[in-house]
This record gives sequence, structure tokens and C-alpha cells, in this order.
Amino acid sequence: MKRLLLGLIRSHENTSDKAKDPKLKSHYYRLSKDRAWDEVTSILKKMKGYKVLHEVQTVGEIVMEKKSMSGRTMDITIQVVGTSPGNTAVDIYSASRGSLGDLGANYRIIQEIYSVLDRKLSSYKA
Repeated sequence: MKRLLLGLIRSHENTSDKAKDPKLKSHYYRLSKDRAWDEVTSILKKMKGYKVLHEVQTVGEIVMEKKSMSGRTMDITIQVVGTSPGNTAVDIYSASRGSLGDLGANYRIIQEIYSVLDRKLSSYKA
């Protein structure tokens, strides 16, 4: 319910180590940055309903978009960051185009992407 109320005024959501909501904390994998990049980009390109627009491996950034059922477009940025040799963090920022709130859609998108990544990379989850 809280997410829905926040969604009336907010049209973006992001993850970080300092997030108060445990579902919005960064996800870590026991993979080198290059290997994590290859795995994550491969998984994201296969996700239905999402379109990869741009990827920059040198900075670890993937830009995607998703159209909602209501026709609204969400811009999603995924960052793959090497935290130490053999460990990588994945953070997500999702924002809806337009001025009104998203009714929690960006929160749900982040949960969906993390769910897919965690399922496919379960043996590497830190």
C-alpha cells in the first residue's frame, strides 16, 4: 500500500547499498566485472517486453526501455560495478516518462529484473 501511495507522486525508483527498503538494496554476484557484464547483458537482451537501447561496457552501463500496458514508457539504467576482484554489484534506476506518478510500476520493474538476474545467476549470488 505504501508503494502505491508513494507512486502517486513519484515517477522513479533506484537501488543502492543505503536503501531503506531491503528489496531496493544492491545485488552482489561472485563474478568478475567482465564475466558479470557478459552474463547480465545476455540475460537482459532475452527479457520479453524490454528493449536494450545502449550499452557501454567501459563504464558498466546498460540503458533499456519498457512500455507499460497503459502506453507509458519507462527508462531503465542498469549499472554493473566491480567491487573487488571476483565480486560485482548490480544497481538499477527506473524512471517513467511524464509528469504524473507511476503507481509503483518502477518498483515492480526493479523487482522483476532482480528476480530474473537472481534466478539465472543463483550459483553466483553473494
